[in-house]
Amino acid sequence: MWRIITYLNSPELVVGFQRLCGLVPAESFSHVIQNGMVNANGSVKEAPLTTHRRKAEQVANGSRAHDSNSNYKSADSQNDNKVEDRPRPHYKVKNWLFYFLFVTSATLGHEVFYITFLPCIHWNLDPFLCRRLVNMWVVVMYIGQVMKDVLKLPRPPSPPVVKLETRVDAEYGMPSTHAMAATAISFTLLLSAEERVQFPFELGLAVAVLMSALVCLSRLYTGMHSALDVICGVAISAVIIAVSYPYWGTIDYLQLHNPVSPVVGMVLPLFLAYKYPELDHYSTTRGDTTIILACSAGCSVGYWVNERLGLTFYLTGPFPVTLPPLTLAALGCGFARFVIGVLMLVLTRQTVRFVSLRVLCWIFGASVSDPEARKRKEIEVPYKFSTYVAIGLVNSILVNRLFVKMGLWDLGDSV
Repeated sequence: MWRIITYLNSPELVVGFQRLCGLVPAESFSHVIQNGMVNANGSVKEAPLTTHRRKAEQVANGSRAHDSNSNYKSADSQNDNKVEDRPRPHYKVKNWLFYFLFVTSATLGHEVFYITFLPCIHWNLDPFLCRRLVNMWVVVMYIGQVMKDVLKLPRPPSPPVVKLETRVDAEYGMPSTHAMAATAISFTLLLSAEERVQFPFELGLAVAVLMSALVCLSRLYTGMHSALDVICGVAISAVIIAVSYPYWGTIDYLQLHNPVSPVVGMVLPLFLAYKYPELDHYSTTRGDTTIILACSAGCSVGYWVNERLGLTFYLTGPFPVTLPPLTLAALGCGFARFVIGVLMLVLTRQTVRFVSLRVLCWIFGASVSDPEARKRKEIEVPYKFSTYVAIGLVNSILVNRLFVKMGLWDLGDSV
């Protein structure tokens, strides 16, 4: 079993998949190949012990004295071995079809995608489905992000792996939250939509499997995760869905009708954001997790408010309903709702972010123009939380009401 785990976690497996899909190091870095990191046929030889590998071994042996992300250079490790200071290999693309397929698929797991995709479900299909998806999204992402910073297992080292993304280099690898989110969103939408609208379940299942698989394979192609990271991410989401599915109806009722729901929905995410595991270096995981928690908090309160006001914009039954035919007029109206909705969310983000960041920097005596100030916990958490709570509230309460005023929403189809 341990040999299987080691094989699935090896960078050689990632390298092999990249070469199979036509992603190879550029010729200008042929010295990396010649020095024993990568063979010309894509296989990997033994190489001198680098700091990357040493740190990975420390993780496996449980003997590290500090955080051991293979992509993060601590002050002590920068002078350990000059191999680590070598620039990351450039790459050549030999199969552009796979390149565009997997790079595009990778964006389907980014927070920015979900912050636009989920509201689109709210504005153009059914806010009920959006609420279900947001609830599952925040649960799997929080669990995944915390597991990363608790387990502290490194991402595949580069070289030999070619990496196409840089923003999350300082994050740890296990599990893949892209794989977790893609699996959770795809199958939560499938199971929830089955209750609400009529569609061929087999087709929906095929789409869910395809979308999840593309995102998972994209994490190997971009060099950001090992196969083990991805498999564990999928498995964790599957367990969460299986355990929580029988209680989705109860959660729906409590979230919409319990008088303390808005308090819990706002206080619990804020508490979890402040209690996020501390690291000995800055990582984007805390900020990204705060954004997800805040979006969920704003939406949760917003849906509760809509229920109190008696206008939820849900589809009307009996369920499952038959969706109207997709006409050019319907497509145009949906596109208009999407554009106007996104503009409102962007305006909300820029306004609240501008104000909250300046207020917090004034309180704590920091400069707004100092990038390091925004990484401080006492500034980062509240400014991101307030910004994205506002986005969640605007999305769930105001946007659809604006659509009604503009004639882009027919109240006859809503409750």
